[in-house]
Amino acid sequence: MMSLTAEEAFAAYEAVRHRLPSPVPPAPPTRHVATLAEIADEFDVFLLDAFGVLNIGETAIPGTAERIGDLKAAGKSVSVVSNAASLPARDLLQKYRRLGYQFDLSDIVTSRTALAAAMNGHNNMRWGVMAPAHSVFDDLGTLDMAVLGDEACVFDEVDGFLLMGSALWTSERQTLLENALKTQPRPVLVANPDIVAPRESGFSQEPGFFAHQLADRVGVKPTFYGKPFPDVFEQALSRLGPVDKSRVVMIGDSLHTDILGAQTSGIKSALIANYGFFAGMDVEDAIQRAGIIPDFVVDRP
Repeated sequence: MMSLTAEEAFAAYEAVRHRLPSPVPPAPPTRHVATLAEIADEFDVFLLDAFGVLNIGETAIPGTAERIGDLKAAGKSVSVVSNAASLPARDLLQKYRRLGYQFDLSDIVTSRTALAAAMNGHNNMRWGVMAPAHSVFDDLGTLDMAVLGDEACVFDEVDGFLLMGSALWTSERQTLLENALKTQPRPVLVANPDIVAPRESGFSQEPGFFAHQLADRVGVKPTFYGKPFPDVFEQALSRLGPVDKSRVVMIGDSLHTDILGAQTSGIKSALIANYGFFAGMDVEDAIQRAGIIPDFVVDRP
């Protein structure tokens, strides 16, 4: 799978703005701070993106585990809100613990969780799934699912498509999916709206990339679950019970998912500048170009 540059990734998000929520500018000017420690007293709840905040690919971002420990010691609620949909939350928990993060299962909310909540009533359908062949789906209930590979007959026989993980997706499989939808339009549900994710060697193409490609080429209207759409934030906040939204902040490295999603959900937002999406880029220029303005720009967690 090809890797995108940061500028190509930014342009890809800008090209699909008509399918994303509209930005809501914050009332005060954006504040620039060095770390989350500088705004810790202003919030009770910290929602953290994973890629670009906790880790880059399979590598933990230095200092973040210690920062989370400090926030928890100060009585703050800290949760992960991620568009990682290729793995069940229990597997993500093990990954984060290997990287040094002491989360519990209840601390992890993903777009896969949001998809699972929306799948009630779809048990009478057979779904073709964009995911690696070894994937497990027992956390999604009793859905009838077939992993999409290189056999055109599977694309033709299913009643709808779930786009969950694109690590092994190919241009040939994308063509099979496009042809199947041209022949017979069917629902396309996207469990990871991300177009890209930051890796050690660049940006990988995520399920959202291929979903928008379908919309552009075939005219289908994918249904997205996860940031920047509000369902995953509703899931995260519902786990906390009654909460003052003005005391909740989403920390992420992406304007088009983390910051836009926070605005859509009525909570504060903080953009990580030195890791993830905007590492090495002019973040202020990107903010102005996108017109998506975070409440805070934070150098590092």
